[in-house]
Amino acid sequence: MPGQPSSADNGPWVRAAVARFEAPLTLYATRLLGDADAARDVVQETFLRLCVQDRAAIDSRLAEWLFTVCRNRALDVLRKESRMTRLSDEQVHHCASADPSPPDVAEHRESAARVLDLVETLPPNQREVIRLKFQNGFSYQEISRISGHSVTNVGYLLHVGLKSLRNQLLDGQPAEATS
Repeated sequence: MPGQPSSADNGPWVRAAVARFEAPLTLYATRLLGDADAARDVVQETFLRLCVQDRAAIDSRLAEWLFTVCRNRALDVLRKESRMTRLSDEQVHHCASADPSPPDVAEHRESAARVLDLVETLPPNQREVIRLKFQNGFSYQEISRISGHSVTNVGYLLHVGLKSLRNQLLDGQPAEATS
């Protein structure tokens, strides 16, 4: 097509996007789907869609675009399968870093597992915004565009979710989470 860059022109840009975003997108999709293989498929489809996009239209908001496409595709998969599964403890521990000393790793894993377990007690919309904020570093505005919630609602969901997590960590008892 005239005026559109060829896919060969976008090759270095797409390869750079894959190198930078493949791992975070895969983690995000795995958390949404609970299935690492399905998550990899969703991420692959996300990058295939990137290959045919107009670079100028999305380059300034590439991360947001990728996470939105990935989220929408993952939700399509969930709707199609009409089921949600959780990560096993083994999969959760596999994601933890082993770089610090063994006692630090053990303590970190215990704490992380506790927080991840507590995050799972939250309603899905709170879990999603907390993951987008703290696992992927998105701003409220970016989370709003990815999730479809208003910026105000994103702030509210984060506030209520974090308050619930804090109470559960301090009390040691799961609090009833509200959406």
